[in-house]
Amino acid sequence: MALIVQKFGGTSVGTTERIENVADRIGLFRDRGDDIVVVVSAMSGETNRLISLAQSISQKPNEREFDVLLSTGEQVTIALLSMALNKRGYEARSYTGSQVHILTDSAHNKARILDIEEKNLRTDLDKGRVIVVAGFQGVDEDGNITTLGRGGSDTTAVAIAAALKADECQIYTDVDGVYTTDPRVVPEATRLEKITFEEMLEMASLGSKVLQIRAVEFAGKYSVPLRVLSSFDEPNFDDEGANGTLITFEQDGEESEMEQALISGIAFNRDEAKLTILGVPDEPGVAYKILGPIGDSNIEIDMIIQNIGADGTTDFTFTVHRNDLEAAQEVLTNTAQELGAREVIGDDKIVKISIVGVGMRSHAGIASTMFKALAEEGININMISTSEIKISVVVDEKYLELGVRTLHAAFDLAE
Repeated sequence: MALIVQKFGGTSVGTTERIENVADRIGLFRDRGDDIVVVVSAMSGETNRLISLAQSISQKPNEREFDVLLSTGEQVTIALLSMALNKRGYEARSYTGSQVHILTDSAHNKARILDIEEKNLRTDLDKGRVIVVAGFQGVDEDGNITTLGRGGSDTTAVAIAAALKADECQIYTDVDGVYTTDPRVVPEATRLEKITFEEMLEMASLGSKVLQIRAVEFAGKYSVPLRVLSSFDEPNFDDEGANGTLITFEQDGEESEMEQALISGIAFNRDEAKLTILGVPDEPGVAYKILGPIGDSNIEIDMIIQNIGADGTTDFTFTVHRNDLEAAQEVLTNTAQELGAREVIGDDKIVKISIVGVGMRSHAGIASTMFKALAEEGININMISTSEIKISVVVDEKYLELGVRTLHAAFDLAE
C-alpha cells in the first residue's frame, strides 16, 4: 500500500464523462489498497472563460477579486469528482485551497506556497477517504484567496506530496510521459522511462512544456518522486516501467546506466530574439552599462556573447524573450547613444536548440558531435551556451525542425 498524490489537468477533467473516467482510474488504485490524494485543475476552457468575464468588466481587474474569481473554476471540478467517487462507493471529500490551508505569500495571481497544514488531510486518509483538493490556489495569512499562476496545479500537487511525504506524485496529462524531443517534430522520438531532476529542470527551462519548472524545482527540493503519465492510458501495475516517465535523483547504483545515456533529450524554444550592439568601448564595466538598464526594465536575459575587442571597441550580443524584443531594443538604442556605439541590430527570426544529459559529465566529444552534425546540414550556429549537463545553440528559425531531427539522429535517441 502506498500514499500517492495524483494531479489531473484541465484536459483530463474537461467534461463530466472524463471526470467519470478519472474516478474509475482512482478506483483502481483504491482497490489495490493505496491511499490517494487528488489535485485537479479547472475544466478545460473554464479559466479562460473566467478571465474573459473579468476583462469584460475591467481590462485591469482588482488583483484580489481576480483571484477570488479564478479560484472558482477548480471548486466546480473537485465537487464533481467527489460526487463521481462517492457514487462508486469510494468515500471522498473535496477541499478548496483555503480549506486545506495551503498558506501562500500575498502576491496575487503569482503566489508562492509557504506551508501546508497536513493534520486534516492525515485524519481523512486514516478514515480511508479519497481527498480531492483544488489546485492552483491557496490563502495568505490575512485569509485572502490567492492563485499560483501558470502551472499552479502541478505545484500544488508536488507541495502536498512533500507535506505528506507521499511515495509518489503522479502528474496526469494528455501525453504519456517525457519524450526525447517533441514527437510532432521528430516522429521517431521515444518515451523516457526515467530522467533525473537536473535533466528535467533543464528541459523545462529550455522549452519542454510537459511540466512546469516550478513544480520540478519543488519536487527536487523536497525529494518527491515525480511521474508523468497519460490520463487516457490504463495503469499497468505489473510493469512500473510502462507507466509514464519517472523523474528522480541520480542514484549511485544507476551511475553506469546513466553514463551510457549520453543525451536524454533535445529541447527547443521558438520564443527567442537576439540583440546586438556594435562598436561599444572595450573597457571595464561596459557589460553592466549595457545590461543594467535591460534588467532595470524587468527584461530577462538568456544567452550572452561579447566578441574580442579590436581598435578599442567590441560587439555585444544577448538574447531575450521574443515578446520583449521591442522594449529591449528601445532601451538598448538609448544605451548605444550614451556609449557612442555604432549600431543596434534586433533579430526575432532565431530559435534555441539544446541537448541535455547527465552523461555529459563523464564523456568528452559531445559538443563536437553536435557541431559536426549541424555543420553537415549547413546549419550555421549564431551563439553557444553550455552548462554541466546541457549545450544550447542559437540558429536561424528556418532550421529549427531540421536541426532537432539532425541532433536526434546524431545521438541515436530513437534507439
